[in-house]
Amino acid sequence: MSRTPLETALAQFAAYRVGDIHAARVLLDEDMTFTSPQDDHLDKLTFLEVCFPTAEQFLRQEITLAVEVSPDTVMLRYTAQRAGQPPFSNVELLTVVEGHITEIRVYFGGVETSPPSSTSD
Repeated sequence: MSRTPLETALAQFAAYRVGDIHAARVLLDEDMTFTSPQDDHLDKLTFLEVCFPTAEQFLRQEITLAVEVSPDTVMLRYTAQRAGQPPFSNVELLTVVEGHITEIRVYFGGVETSPPSSTSD
């Protein structure tokens, strides 16, 4: 079964959320890298050992935007919340080649706030 890049990215997010490391191993390319403001080009093994198990820290984590921005790049925006902390949002750019994720780049966002109310004149 062949997945689109968007389907592959969403499957990886779902595997992360439930801690399905077997599914993640299948979706991640052997040479994939993971980069965030806290991590600089982690390899697949290090990502699976260090970052992948962190989903249990979240009270919630919900995708608010999922779009293919080019034929091999998917952008996911999500809101998340840890116990005792305000919600925040992050963006991930995932490169998907032939059904495997070759790169994940995470950009940390700020605290989620309600949008400003609009006023009419």
